[in-house]
Amino acid sequence: MSRTLHRKPTPRPAQRGSVAIVVGISLAVLVGFVGLALDGGRLYVTKTELQNAADSCALAAAYELAGAPSIATEAFASADAAATTVAQKNRVGFQGDAIASADVTVEFSNALSGGAWLSAGSGPGGDARYVRCTIQRNGITPWFMQLLGFGDQSVAALATAALAPSQRSCGLPMGLCVQPGSSAPDYGYVVGNWYSMNFQDTGGSASYSGNFRWIDYNPGAPTPGCPGGGAAELACLMAGSGQCDLPPPIAGNCSSGGTPGCVGQNGNVNSMEAAYNSRFGLYKSGSGSYNVSSAPPDFTGYEYSTENWGLGRDAYNGDAGNGVSNFRSARAAHLPAVDLSWVIPAFFNNPYNASTTAQHASAGANRRLAIVPILDCTGFGGGTLAPIRAYACVLLLDPYRKDGGNNVISRLEYRGLANLPGSPCASWGVAGDASSVGPLVPALVQ
Repeated sequence: MSRTLHRKPTPRPAQRGSVAIVVGISLAVLVGFVGLALDGGRLYVTKTELQNAADSCALAAAYELAGAPSIATEAFASADAAATTVAQKNRVGFQGDAIASADVTVEFSNALSGGAWLSAGSGPGGDARYVRCTIQRNGITPWFMQLLGFGDQSVAALATAALAPSQRSCGLPMGLCVQPGSSAPDYGYVVGNWYSMNFQDTGGSASYSGNFRWIDYNPGAPTPGCPGGGAAELACLMAGSGQCDLPPPIAGNCSSGGTPGCVGQNGNVNSMEAAYNSRFGLYKSGSGSYNVSSAPPDFTGYEYSTENWGLGRDAYNGDAGNGVSNFRSARAAHLPAVDLSWVIPAFFNNPYNASTTAQHASAGANRRLAIVPILDCTGFGGGTLAPIRAYACVLLLDPYRKDGGNNVISRLEYRGLANLPGSPCASWGVAGDASSVGPLVPALVQ
């Protein structure tokens, strides 16, 4: 009789609990991967949100760094305030949280690299044309990575901007003549000084003794958006955006029509009155006239002449000593035109209606700081064209007004070349290169 022998299995040492260890390690790795994906993605989204805020912060600050020949001290405080305000309009944390003003740092420098970066209160110099915004978000608690011992995280974004000449610019249909015996770059004009139009606008041939001329950028050719030619075309440009896509300055003379950089003269144009005054928020009564909607006013209609600004210069940011607001202050307060008894003389056929403070604030645009070409007016007139030498930034001081002899006596203030750093003609458009002639616009440089 046979017997079946059963062997006792040999125990396997150290196996008990190994599954739990493997599962634990796997869970840790899984949590790590999930945490890396979710927490890392969260930090990436936060970084993107902060970068958008930093970009808009720097651009807003750069727009305020206008002024010639150097940036005014108060402009840095304005730039800091504008930058912080715009930064706080952005949100972070999947757009769920606000950006605190304490998270925003605004600094200025005269060089993109190698220069000292100073806050607005630390006294940046007038050549500090670069502005840098740094925005930092602290205390970001990880969702999963904290299980692996990771603490709160911080994310920061940085952007640097400056003003640069734009590719595209718009100019008024009027030119500033080179002063006799002068040369580049300002051709005899001084920043802050006032210059008179001083020409007769009706009857006979043009009679000019001042510094300005009405001009036609496209002699003999129609202007897009302003058909009709002649006086109607110029009035359309004056009431609208002006002549855009300006030709570059030239060094030579003008031999024939159709040459880029050569302009013609339209002589006496008495239809410019209403179009010019619309920029001050002054509109004639009657159907078919300009209004706030068809020809928006400037941010302010407040006017300057020797009657209320005895200093006789620098109405842009000067002090006449009599309590009258300079242009920058008037623009900030949206002051309307006042004392129309001298602004609009009685010999005007129709009365003018002045825009209100509310209309300047709601419908206003940058309409009195304007671009005009500097021309070589030697022999200018009739069929002789004038070459453009440069583009200037000017401030329209007072509305279109005439003396008893029909001579236009309105004045403008010279604010320097339009494409120089610090020009108050900061406007709109895409930043160009060194050859661009447009007004200065904010542009990211870092």
